[in-house]
Amino acid sequence: MTAISRWSNDVPTAARQVLPLLGDRDTKVRQAAVQTFASWGTSVVPLLQVVRVDGPGAARAGALEALAEIGGEAVISARDIAALERLARIEIAGDRPVPLSCCFLSWIAVPTGDQAGVMEMLGLSQPHPVPFSGVYAADIDSHGGLDADPLDVYRRVFVTPELAGWTLVVGSWCDPSATERQNEVLEACERLSTRFGRAQAYWWSASQDGSAVLTAEDGVVVRRFGYFPGEDVQHLELGEPLAYEQQRRAALGLPALAADRVDTEEDADEWRWELLDLAPNLAGALGLNPLSIDASTPTRGIGKLALTEYGHRLGAPPGALRR
Repeated sequence: MTAISRWSNDVPTAARQVLPLLGDRDTKVRQAAVQTFASWGTSVVPLLQVVRVDGPGAARAGALEALAEIGGEAVISARDIAALERLARIEIAGDRPVPLSCCFLSWIAVPTGDQAGVMEMLGLSQPHPVPFSGVYAADIDSHGGLDADPLDVYRRVFVTPELAGWTLVVGSWCDPSATERQNEVLEACERLSTRFGRAQAYWWSASQDGSAVLTAEDGVVVRRFGYFPGEDVQHLELGEPLAYEQQRRAALGLPALAADRVDTEEDADEWRWELLDLAPNLAGALGLNPLSIDASTPTRGIGKLALTEYGHRLGAPPGALRR
């Protein structure tokens, strides 16, 4: 596979040689071929489009994945998009919720089953029905793989079906601590809580890089707080400590949080470990922990992959959904 990735001096010739590998029975070989085509970019789009129409048949699926990686919907035919939507509907029929386990998980949580109402209030557009694997698109985006513009990570979100009475909007766009987004996320949660009573926004790292939380009730932000090891987050802090924070302090044998209190180094260290998982744990205490969602979670409706205002302006991001 190393040889394939280096074979790029003569792209047209190399592409025709690598083309059969798009249908290779070995998954690793096939994926390496897809990524090689993706690295060649738009120059190979016409060839891949021909493969989708004329074959060879074994390479058609790989060609579609490569097209998705290169340019997304902009380079995929209407017929193929319709076929993908039919496949999605088939998969959705037997779909079951799974934990929303992303490396960097950002989400807005609203206690309602009104998915359409939530999307309308957030200005989301062009929603496509997708199975729960749609959350991986948000995960891929959060890694910053779209290099042309740092705002590209905010182009799309996954909107869950109703889960135990909640609708979650998942993607970096929901991060309450992001410099480019913190004010907008705060205002969005205020609007949502005016209509639905409550709204929350969270960021959490599976690699223990920290947590951030925002809670709003009846149109007012009650609390915003973040913890990122080694970083100063005082600019994020709003509101008084939540009852949950004080309860966790008491459970750990730590003094209550207070404006004039400074923890000892030992107490501060124990509290820092607690704060690393504050986002999912608080979400669970207030309603729904996305890491605990599974096939037994009461579900109604269908998940949607939707564009944000950035996606509406810049277009749907490239990339095939991981399954």
